[in-house]
Amino acid sequence: MAYLTDRKRAEGLGSAKEGTHHHWWMMVSSAGLAVLTPFFLFTFAPMLGKPHAEVVAYFAQPFPAIVAALMIAVTFMHFKNGVQALIEDYVHGLARKIAMIAMICLSYAAAATGLFAIARLAL
Repeated sequence: MAYLTDRKRAEGLGSAKEGTHHHWWMMVSSAGLAVLTPFFLFTFAPMLGKPHAEVVAYFAQPFPAIVAALMIAVTFMHFKNGVQALIEDYVHGLARKIAMIAMICLSYAAAATGLFAIARLAL
């Protein structure tokens, strides 16, 4: 039987000193998404069902391309941070490491793919 004080039992299980920064980033990205979403909807919705050439010409303009790129970048960073918090809370052991690596790779790959597509349309 080990005689441990409450402090010794809790050591190593406390704050990682990252919670405030993570929470602040989630709040900032949420506010950014709240502002970007209407802009994205008003720039993206008129192009639904239009011919390819018309969509390419539309997204070659700076404003729609910038709004779409910002929306993609902020959305996937918000997704990455949200899923990271979920994995940290509910997954343990080796599965946590695998899930974190897979989630980070997936979110960066999806963001890069979206940004590449917008760049191809805009340039």
